[in-house]
Amino acid sequence: MLPKWHILFGAIFTTLIWFFIPSMPIIYLTSIFLASFLIDFDHYANALMKNKSPSLRKAFEYHDKKREEELKEISKGIRRKGDFHLFHTIEFHAVIGLLGLIWSGFFFIFVGMLFHSLLDVSSLLFAGVFHRREFFFFSWAKKSLNKTHNSFGQEKKSRNPQKY
Repeated sequence: MLPKWHILFGAIFTTLIWFFIPSMPIIYLTSIFLASFLIDFDHYANALMKNKSPSLRKAFEYHDKKREEELKEISKGIRRKGDFHLFHTIEFHAVIGLLGLIWSGFFFIFVGMLFHSLLDVSSLLFAGVFHRREFFFFSWAKKSLNKTHNSFGQEKKSRNPQKY
């Protein structure tokens, strides 16, 4: 989902919370709203690392190109994970949620992040590209370590080795 939609839906969500809980402090409402789209900073950081350019425009171009590649792969029946986004992982959400036990502000950041993630999941399911997102940091880390280990000339061990 594009950032403009996260901003719009985040504003609507925050307004609804304010409508139903008018006594909620503005700092908490602001935290929910900002977290509902700033969680996408990891998309920008990823594009920054790939492009080696801080240009926001180039980051959008990078993701547009990735989206086109994704659609071509899907049309060929290729189901590959996309770029890794740390802030979108369940573990990162859990850390922010647990920090909410220490300072209540983190709880409201967690609410905004959770709302963002629910929008993402529904958008991915609707578009038929749910397989593109890695939701678990440790799963990604294990796969990355295996790739790194295998790239140093090590043979990859098969789960079902052939018997000779």
